[in-house]
Amino acid sequence: MAKSSVIFDCERMKHLHSGFFYFCGQLGKALLEEATKSDDISFFIPKKLEGYFGENVAYKRVNPLYKLYLPTCGAKVWHAAYQTTPYLPLRAKVVLTVHDLNFLYERNEEDQKKYRKRLQYNVDHSDVIVTISQYVRKDLEEHIDTHGKEIHVIYNGRNTFTGDITIPKEAPKRPFLFSIGMMLPKKNFHVLPQLLIDNDMELVIAGKQLEYIDRIRQAASQCGVADRLHLVGTISDGEKYWYMKNCTAFVFPSIAEGFGLPVIEAMSCGKPVFISQYTSLPEIGGDMAYYFNKDFDGAAMRQELEEGLADFHNNNKAEASRQYANRFSWTNAAKAYWEIYKSLM
Repeated sequence: MAKSSVIFDCERMKHLHSGFFYFCGQLGKALLEEATKSDDISFFIPKKLEGYFGENVAYKRVNPLYKLYLPTCGAKVWHAAYQTTPYLPLRAKVVLTVHDLNFLYERNEEDQKKYRKRLQYNVDHSDVIVTISQYVRKDLEEHIDTHGKEIHVIYNGRNTFTGDITIPKEAPKRPFLFSIGMMLPKKNFHVLPQLLIDNDMELVIAGKQLEYIDRIRQAASQCGVADRLHLVGTISDGEKYWYMKNCTAFVFPSIAEGFGLPVIEAMSCGKPVFISQYTSLPEIGGDMAYYFNKDFDGAAMRQELEEGLADFHNNNKAEASRQYANRFSWTNAAKAYWEIYKSLM
């Protein structure tokens, strides 16, 4: 690996199509675009993804042994992009990005202690801390000793897609609602089938399928709408943007988010977005999103959907939605990170 001043840790890109994959991929590309001639950056990346950022880019391949000792090849700054990463150097300044403290809300007590201990260690050994929302900053300061270190808030950008839109195999033939995310209880997807009662819409939920899908299916059966629920699993970016561009609305009832990238993606497609009132989502959705009631009462949710759709279309808010999404820029995020890197060199 060529000697670089900054190494950006993309180890978590090993989980394809995950939030961390898109965070590292989009921010990494923006960091390269914003680098000046005097800025040298390389990427700590899984072997299978070497070359992802281009052929003439420096890479440092992930090696599990680096959990014990991580050489930095003379780099002055190491950007740890995953808050509980086991990969931290001894001889470089560390920038730590904290995405969320969701382990406090979705893990058992024993796991909470383990994750809290690791996050505290990483905070202790970091020189600058970045959170992706004000909500995460507040959560971090409440549960972790930050030792008075400066905490920057740098919002994620909206993901951009320049490839070909792909019509999915399971393309609905009727108006449909769309959502996406890993099939975990915190995503709260099981409340969504209620939205299909007393109408002929369909519901498409994409994302890696885990045990939680049984609860979603059960909820759909109880509502009598199982035939209109489509759990399509992991999809390509081309398919995702087909669903985004063609859905009646994007629905995202998650109760634990550090940011909520799909919300901005849907807005950038000019779609009405309906989200929960929990964690970071109101901060990110602002006054452009519509909100489900905190109890996720089915009748109330259907009314909220109906009234929101009417407001969105009657007031021609599609373009306003796109403009709102444009506020979230990976270019701006990259510029902010470069300022931090340079302050540590």
